[in-house]
Amino acid sequence: MKRADGRNFDELRPVNITRDYIKHAHGSVLIEMGETKIICTAFVEEKVPLFLKKTGKGWITAEYAMLPGSTQTRKIRESSRGKVEGRTHEIQRLIGRTLRSVVDLKAIGERTIWIDCDVIQADGGTRTASITGAFVALIDALQYLKKKKIKSALVSNFVSAISVGIVKGQPLLDLCYSEDSTAEVDMNIIMTDNDEFIEIQGTGEEKPFTRSALLDLLNLGEIGNKRLITMQKEILSDIDEGIIIDKQVEKR
Repeated sequence: MKRADGRNFDELRPVNITRDYIKHAHGSVLIEMGETKIICTAFVEEKVPLFLKKTGKGWITAEYAMLPGSTQTRKIRESSRGKVEGRTHEIQRLIGRTLRSVVDLKAIGERTIWIDCDVIQADGGTRTASITGAFVALIDALQYLKKKKIKSALVSNFVSAISVGIVKGQPLLDLCYSEDSTAEVDMNIIMTDNDEFIEIQGTGEEKPFTRSALLDLLNLGEIGNKRLITMQKEILSDIDEGIIIDKQVEKR
């Protein structure tokens, strides 16, 4: 099967991650995956939600939005509608729990790290690109926290996410919108640099799929995530060694 942009079935779209993209954020990136472009920022706030007060633990939470000009027809701001869409809630929760799974919340103290992912141009894979970019922004925000003399290591693993799917019977890596919109199977795979899965979201859009097809997609997801995490490590090669640790942090 020939893909619309000429890629091989196991090839990522061109990826570019620009750090320090926003002046005032404690961590920020512009992540570009093909024609999908997202600004991810991380801000440290010196307080936690009520349910975490006096526990000594911090929190990481996320907000996600698609800007009006991000799609082919103007997307109405959810604030104008007066409510957040179910899809938005789902993606926000996904980003937050993904990042919390690799951060020692006790080590950051009673602080909240706000992750904001704003899609400025959408061409498929916005939730997975948001996670990949948000992790880089988070690391820069944690470097900011280290300057407050936090002594504990903070992060157990690198994390990235990628979309995979089956289009016209062919398993594909990193679907653009034209592929995603016609996929028989659509899946998002989130992994660590230890080849561990954080979350797998998969749906047979038109019909059920086999165990063999599932394994093909998992293998493609692993290939894609390894490449993305290699890029993250290159981009973050200057980070404080005390930020990342090899062992697993306590499960939250």
